[in-house]
Amino acid sequence: MPQSLSRVIIHTVFSTKDREPAFQNTAFRAEVHSYLGGCAKSLDCLPIQIGGVADHVHLLTTLPRTLCIADFVKEVKRVSTGWIQERGGLFAQFHWQAGYGCFSVSESVVPKVVRYIEGQEEHHRVITFQDEYRELLRRHGQKWEEQYVWD
Repeated sequence: MPQSLSRVIIHTVFSTKDREPAFQNTAFRAEVHSYLGGCAKSLDCLPIQIGGVADHVHLLTTLPRTLCIADFVKEVKRVSTGWIQERGGLFAQFHWQAGYGCFSVSESVVPKVVRYIEGQEEHHRVITFQDEYRELLRRHGQKWEEQYVWD
């Protein structure tokens, strides 16, 4: 076959450094989500749904066959950190956490993941980010060491 094709969908989750609630202003949060989508798009990763709450984000995107997950996350964090820091004030010292979670998503469950990301505000009225993240790790069969997950 002379042509190489792929359709890989990933759900990436990462928080602000120390889970600082940096995006309490919902208008600014929407701008951050939009900017993250633009960062993904510039890497040829189709943004399907971007969302989150004050202390973390969820990105549901495609991943092109020419880009590895680590490079995708590194570049999205790098570019968005600079953009957020340019806002000045309290944002001048903004950083994302060092780590991240990234999970494969089957095409058949994309609508369910989209609804999950859209419902973050409601979801986090009853569950913390840490508990949500632990559940994502469990659901995807990922083992982790608690002392290394949070920074």
